[in-house]
Amino acid sequence: MDVLAYIESGVIESYVLGMTDTQESAQLEQLMNQYPEIKQAVTAFEASLERSALSNAVAPKTEVKEKLFAQLKNEFAEQSTAKTIPLQSSVWVKYLAAASIILLLASSALNIYFFKQFNNVNDKYVALLSEKNGILADNKTYQTKMLDMYNSMQMMSDPAMLKVSMKGVAGKENNLATVFWDSKSKDVYLLANKLSQPNADQQYQLWAIVDGKPVDAGLLEDCNGLCKLKNIPAAQAFAITLEKKGGSATPTLTQIYVLGKV
Repeated sequence: MDVLAYIESGVIESYVLGMTDTQESAQLEQLMNQYPEIKQAVTAFEASLERSALSNAVAPKTEVKEKLFAQLKNEFAEQSTAKTIPLQSSVWVKYLAAASIILLLASSALNIYFFKQFNNVNDKYVALLSEKNGILADNKTYQTKMLDMYNSMQMMSDPAMLKVSMKGVAGKENNLATVFWDSKSKDVYLLANKLSQPNADQQYQLWAIVDGKPVDAGLLEDCNGLCKLKNIPAAQAFAITLEKKGGSATPTLTQIYVLGKV
């Protein structure tokens, strides 16, 4: 069992805060007996909560204490001349009643305070857990992009790759794309160096010019680095047109963006 991963999973914090179900609690309590590290982590988190509560504790106001003892002093003074047991008993009854009220108020105040502290800690814990999951997801996405870019660079530097630069046609000079054509497998890869963002209902389509006729070479999808399209055995040139979403059987000649000869 990976004890460190289990400790960092967040189940210990959930257990101490009372957020685990019966099965999770039973499992953790069993693991505490088997692994001292887990028991130590539970104890450490409980201690951190206690330190947080004590550091933020609010003492009762001084005047409240003074008024209470003044009232009790007056009660004792009024009963000091009494001779009968019932009167003395009455004093103690009032004293105990007052003490009970104090304890009740203090207990209520502490309950409210700890409830607020629990909510604050729980909210922070949930936020941190969400942030942690988001960072992990972003990191995986970043690693995937970096791997795709590395693989693309490896392919582009391969001597077997034939590079075909496609420059923008008249009126679209700012556009640029590059075809990398594997001379061995005849697979075609496209690098969209600079193509304007199409509308949601449009998509770029690559065409291979074979014996003067356009042949569908594939649609440009969202990808990192080189986009692998179709296998083209032979071609004299390549061109890209902007077509409707899903592509077209024949190129729209008025929508040619880039063109390059092999």
